[in-house]
Amino acid sequence: MTTSSTSSTDAAAQGAWFETAFAGAPLMAILRGMGVERSVRLSETAWDLGIDSVEVPLQTDEDERALREVVRIGATRGKSVGAGTIITPEQVALAADAGASYLVSPGLDPVVVRAAQDAGIPILPGVATPSEVQLAVSLGLTWLKAFPATWLGSDWFAHIRGPFPQVRFVATGGLNASNVDEFLDAGVRVAAVGGGGGGGGEGGPRPPGGL
Repeated sequence: MTTSSTSSTDAAAQGAWFETAFAGAPLMAILRGMGVERSVRLSETAWDLGIDSVEVPLQTDEDERALREVVRIGATRGKSVGAGTIITPEQVALAADAGASYLVSPGLDPVVVRAAQDAGIPILPGVATPSEVQLAVSLGLTWLKAFPATWLGSDWFAHIRGPFPQVRFVATGGLNASNVDEFLDAGVRVAAVGGGGGGGGEGGPRPPGGL
């Protein structure tokens, strides 16, 4: 099998992984900078509420410890845990070692995408323009993160589906109980809600359910 064929197969498998992972609920909880104990507590709350997908952004040593513990607890409940704010190949390796099931990036870096693909870990890179979506598609990706979602606006998704009907979007940035339905109605497959010590950032305001 050629390298290009292998890459296509791997990309298709990663797309299928997201289809399965996000089939249960259209929400993802982002737990940014909350420390080990609170991250575990809020992860368990999210799972109890039926939010299967939990992301722990990886920016500090404490975040790494939180990710490892949430991964450990999640494994006992059959839950997959993602590592967010992945911006370097080194973080890809760190997240993989911590047991993350998928990765999330704020932007689109082909080097990071290839590192994740080589490691066999599904990745959601962030996009905000048609050019970035087109580049992501050329890398074999069909699931992408639209960031910052509230800055883009819900109408963005209706427009972008025209040239890219095969792409599925996770909307991130500024989503909360007051606007999440607007984005889901616009065709977003998953809405990511969360908060933390960084004043919103990728995660945005507090999500529904008091997480």
